Amino acid sequence: LPAATTAVYKQWIPNTNFETASNWDKGRVPCARDVVHFEKDKVVSVFVRSPHALTDMYLPLNGEFVLAAGAAFTASDGSWDPGCDSGETVRFADAEHRAWFDPTLWQDVFPGGELKPSGPIFSVDEERVPCRYDDVIFPPETSFRVNTDSSQAVIQLRSIRVMGQELNTPASWAGYLGGPSAPLQFHGNGTLQVTGTGCPDKSGCACGNALDGPRICAALLRASGRQCPEPACQSPLQPLGHCCGVCGAIINLDFTPDFDLQKYQDRLIQELLRQPKYAGVQMAISKVHKAQTFLDIMSRSATPLIQIVLIDDRAGVQAGTAAEQLAADIMESIAQHGEALGISSSKMEVATGSTASGQLGSPPVSRITAGTVMGLLFSLLLLGGILFLYRKGKLR
Repeated sequence: LPAATTAVYKQWIPNTNFETASNWDKGRVPCARDVVHFEKDKVVSVFVRSPHALTDMYLPLNGEFVLAAGAAFTASDGSWDPGCDSGETVRFADAEHRAWFDPTLWQDVFPGGELKPSGPIFSVDEERVPCRYDDVIFPPETSFRVNTDSSQAVIQLRSIRVMGQELNTPASWAGYLGGPSAPLQFHGNGTLQVTGTGCPDKSGCACGNALDGPRICAALLRASGRQCPEPACQSPLQPLGHCCGVCGAIINLDFTPDFDLQKYQDRLIQELLRQPKYAGVQMAISKVHKAQTFLDIMSRSATPLIQIVLIDDRAGVQAGTAAEQLAADIMESIAQHGEALGISSSKMEVATGSTASGQLGSPPVSRITAGTVMGLLFSLLLLGGILFLYRKGKLR
């Protein structure tokens, strides 16, 4: 089967380039009168774009310089550089803390690496980090170091583009890992694995980052002040895969084999989301797995469903109201065309700045019947068990 959903490209933002001012403790690139200091026990890969004259340089015990054409280091007493006022010891910043599962360190890009403009589609926090069928880009002519600590032993990806090389097969990625640069660029207990395959299901594929959800949220909250922003609504909604509660609406869809996630997303954008009255509304839509519960006991199995999260830019008592109206329009459309689109049932939850959260659903008759049958079977099993124990003399 062809890949059913459009490929997603995520690009790593920070770098360890010599010419990046933020990589130095003085907030500037070293000049001719400076002493450059790399911590001896810090492993690092550093890309150098241009020639530099320096008074002295202390190198790490394990690292590399990747020199672009024309790049070089020369020794100087600094007397010829009028732009370098006074010599200082300039230290290279620690890059060990930059984590793979930090959503703030990734950005959505086009296949060529150009930044995607912001639009009406957003991602829940777990999907801001590369998912198992995504393509990862490390920009060309940059060096980096990323911590891959993970709650899963293997982090699967469709492809990785690094140092200008497209690695989209297990063999090509294994060859790169065996080279000298990979151990300097990647560290941590999680092993990156390139599969070369996209999502094979037209109904979409779950991201696969659920096990690292707590790690993702910890990194996100650390960057934003260690706590979620206070929502305007009294009972905020908690989307699966998202770190903080939101005002707006969530629609959960049960689907049939005929459902096509990409086509349905395009339909919602064209017919509803682009209407002027919904300016400022954003939507996240993806397949997620929701854990099942029975008598308040969490089941190991999880049911796949399509989650639609709708939020808007309104504030105060109006927060979430535009998203609520869009959700109502989507539910109405499902009632009219859901069967033809491969949607078997839907449920909507709403929380706005002026109302408490509520639920509206459309369970099919077959689900109600199935629930009744299951209840009768459970009752019969319970009665049978009591009768069996009574006959064995275990109960009086």
